[in-house]
Amino acid sequence: MDVPCPYAGTVAELHAGPGTVLAVGEPLITVGDVSAAAEPVPAAEEPAPAPAGPAPAGEDHAGEQYRSEERAGATVPADGDDPEDQPERPLIGYGAGDAPARRRRGGRRRAGRGASADDAASATTPDTAPASATTSSAPDTSSDGRRAVRVISPLVRRLATEWGIDVRSVQPGPTGVVRRADLEAARAARSTATVEPPTTGTAAAHTAAVETAPADRRGQRADQRVPFQGVHRIMVDRLTTSRREIPDATTWVDVDATRLMKLKDGLREARPDARIGVLPLLARIVVAGLARHPELNASVDVEAGEIVQHGQVNLGFAAQSPRGLVVPVVHGAGTMSTAELASALRELTGLAREGRLSPAQMSGGTFTLNNYGVYGVDGSTPIINHPEAGMLGVGRIVEKPWAHKGRVRLRQVTQLSFTFDHRVCDGGTAGGFLRYVADCVERPGTLLADL
Repeated sequence: MDVPCPYAGTVAELHAGPGTVLAVGEPLITVGDVSAAAEPVPAAEEPAPAPAGPAPAGEDHAGEQYRSEERAGATVPADGDDPEDQPERPLIGYGAGDAPARRRRGGRRRAGRGASADDAASATTPDTAPASATTSSAPDTSSDGRRAVRVISPLVRRLATEWGIDVRSVQPGPTGVVRRADLEAARAARSTATVEPPTTGTAAAHTAAVETAPADRRGQRADQRVPFQGVHRIMVDRLTTSRREIPDATTWVDVDATRLMKLKDGLREARPDARIGVLPLLARIVVAGLARHPELNASVDVEAGEIVQHGQVNLGFAAQSPRGLVVPVVHGAGTMSTAELASALRELTGLAREGRLSPAQMSGGTFTLNNYGVYGVDGSTPIINHPEAGMLGVGRIVEKPWAHKGRVRLRQVTQLSFTFDHRVCDGGTAGGFLRYVADCVERPGTLLADL
């Protein structure tokens, strides 16, 4: 994404290169003094002076909403300090857009209020355009002729990336800001090829899309490089840490889920408003299993040399989102009824599909349930969601020949796989947990003994 800069000036220092991960609050760029931006260029580069013209009418109107939002994060000088003496600190905001560039003495163009960091960097090159260009109704352009884009909404940027639309090619609304309606109109008008992604100098724009290399005459394609970014980067870091730090082991068992499926159908008839499906029933069973084996509802504090057994069950579950695989967390799942679990799972699944999960809703888990049967597979050896100590995986439920009451019959069969941190328990505890879960799947009435 483009990062807006609320200061006029030149980029004096870049604090990180492309692909670098910065913590929230760390500086991104340092913007030099305005006087530094206004210094005349050397005589060899000095363009012909141009008469100063009035700013275009309504020049600031289109960006007024953006600037009012950005002022909320502006630096406030300390009591007794002169605002003029305060250094201009880096500020990270959202959206992008800059006012039309204004000509400064010496022929330099400064980044306008609200310009992105890289717009500011590119705007310091000598400007040889005639003065009339700054007062015309044509779109504002940077030094290489590309139009500066006004996009305030992060949603619009995300949709543009997902739809493969170059926002520079989208006709903005009357305010000059590209809105969702403008983006949808451009998508409807597009007939064939996807617009190429913008080729800005920012790392985000550099990695916003992966271009597919053209095929050679034999139909073979060149190698592609897909960068780690966003949620994908977090997932990579977490799974790598899990494999590096956790000595995990996996055990599994096939179970007859016929009675569980009948229970699900019966609850649908008795309580259609609760909408209790297979996942809430499995969640109810897992919570009961963790109550019997609390050592699995734990994490390892390596620095303290301790195993932390959590007093509350915060049940995570794998879900697909527009940004990839995420793990929403049902906080306090151990105190919920089956109907309440169904409601919480349904709500979080909907938020995941819409890409609207908050960080709090994806953190704090103590155990994870992974239903990979939705992908049509029977078994798996899941990777533990660090720093948790266990994950239960459930394969697809399908009809298979099964020995039932002395005869071979078709039964609804599934496979349960349990991966656990061998530091928190031995195989006996893990096997006891998995066997209890399997017994509850085969005979759901077993749960009544623990309620």
